[in-house]
Amino acid sequence: MLRSVAVVVMDGVATFELGVLAEVFGTDRTDDGFPGYHFQVCGPERAAVRTSSGFDLVPHADLGPVAEADLVAVPAHATGTTAPPAVLDALRHAAERGAYLFSVCSGAFTLGAAGLLDGRECTTHWRHVDDLQRRHPSARVRCNSLYVQDGRLITSAGTAAGIDACLHLVRQEHGSATATRLARRMVVPPHRDGGQAQYVEAPIPRTPQAPTLEPVLNWLMGHLDRPVTVDELASQAGMAPRTFARRFRAETGTTPHDWLTNQRVLLARRLLEDTTLTVEAVADRAGFGDAAALRHHFARRLGATPHGYRATFRDRMTVPA
Repeated sequence: MLRSVAVVVMDGVATFELGVLAEVFGTDRTDDGFPGYHFQVCGPERAAVRTSSGFDLVPHADLGPVAEADLVAVPAHATGTTAPPAVLDALRHAAERGAYLFSVCSGAFTLGAAGLLDGRECTTHWRHVDDLQRRHPSARVRCNSLYVQDGRLITSAGTAAGIDACLHLVRQEHGSATATRLARRMVVPPHRDGGQAQYVEAPIPRTPQAPTLEPVLNWLMGHLDRPVTVDELASQAGMAPRTFARRFRAETGTTPHDWLTNQRVLLARRLLEDTTLTVEAVADRAGFGDAAALRHHFARRLGATPHGYRATFRDRMTVPA
């Protein structure tokens, strides 16, 4: 049973992500029937650290509690933060004795520096997933997950995804009823659908640097609402279909079908955000033909439904039935 929590902080610690851990595990709600935790914020030599918001924070303790805590958590820090060797050693020892290791957002980089992501599934904020994978090539970085659990290792994406991961751990340790009551108390959803992809800023992009295909791609961007075949695109480019397909992959890094589908999903996102068109009309305008096809591709690429995406991101406008 989860009873003790140690949060490791260093200079540059992000205040919101630290606050998430403090809100879930450091707030005493035992009078209302919630489980209680021995919660300590720990830092090397218990020295004050400067937060990302510019004020100083004095930890409860040095790294001693990390040696015994059931859960050892690392909130976000600047990705360039170099963790002291004592911190990395403490995290390794915690992992060796079977403690939960938990990161919020870029805290995953500290776990990676300790060697705790090698061969493991993990995640971080969508802006940092490529950097995390580059620094730790043996890690299996899941770029679209709000949080990932691999054994006793739990990593979460940016900011609010830390709440999702904390509630997941509470649900796992204390049951769904407790996690749901806690979520209600915090005025947050007990579980969020979808993944990070739906939160990535993705405006309709300029065509890539594709010297041979630039005119075709520009034409294609203006005809997303109609069926288009590879043969038609090849004709536009003045090439044989096989030659066109090879050239397309060489200049864009993907297939014509995948590139076109991606542009249509991006267009559908904008229409769902900025218009009152029905989902059926969005599907037609974006070239998917019908709502079923739009839902299929939305789920595959964003991990969300069109209705769910609209509810999350649309301005408060009346959407026709």
